[in-house]
Amino acid sequence: MKIYISFDFEGLAGVTQWSDVTKGKDFKQYYAMEQLKALLKPLKEHEIVISDSHAMGDNILWEISKEFPNVELISGGIRKYYMMSGIDESFDRMIFFGYHSGVGELYSTMDHTYSSSSIHNIWINGKYMNETLINAAFGGLFNVPLAMVVGDDKLEKQLNGYFNNLVYVSTKESIGRFSAKFKPMKKLLEEIENATQVMLNYKKEDFTLFTFEKPIEMIVEFSDTLRADMVESMPLVERIDGRKVKLVHDDYNVVFEGLLAMTYITMAAKYI
Repeated sequence: MKIYISFDFEGLAGVTQWSDVTKGKDFKQYYAMEQLKALLKPLKEHEIVISDSHAMGDNILWEISKEFPNVELISGGIRKYYMMSGIDESFDRMIFFGYHSGVGELYSTMDHTYSSSSIHNIWINGKYMNETLINAAFGGLFNVPLAMVVGDDKLEKQLNGYFNNLVYVSTKESIGRFSAKFKPMKKLLEEIENATQVMLNYKKEDFTLFTFEKPIEMIVEFSDTLRADMVESMPLVERIDGRKVKLVHDDYNVVFEGLLAMTYITMAAKYI
């Protein structure tokens, strides 16, 4: 089997603050590595590509490939397709690891969707979006289904009804934007390892290939009018109101890359 893993940080156990997921917090990186190793142990017989997709993509230690020589690591940023760099038709399934709920979820730890500072809301075809749904649909372009998610309990709630046979491991009980309740580490690591084995027992066709009906309409609501000003001149983008823009296209690749471009452009707003 060839398995694609997209790695994020905020949805992991042991972290509750933005400062927890920035460089220099070595003990927090240790938490992430321990949880990632629990996922990788049952996958030793399979070909694995991990896309380090939090912030600048410098969170996973390359030395993990010494213990798991079946793992290739994509690191660094800014890069094409960001959280989904390296995905193609050769993969059998996807795992989203350390993912979190979308922006605005009640009592959700570090809730956001692509940018905590710039983006207030995203809808595609009228449905509220989070990073899991957005990225799963990109994998769908390559006929790769989402098989497993490791993330916080509020994301699990948001995904209800979207996927068949999705194996989900809840890492923590989010109780506020910067607070959570953690189960014992040993118990969680066992849950991740056991759930991964369950995921392997399914066939590719047992999972949902997540896609959007055409035409695909994406509406992005920014945190302020300046950010909408910054992206209004992008091709295919229509200004709706002070903070919202719309992009419509039949090709989800165009929609996905449009969102990434909006995210990168508006990140520059903090320097203005």
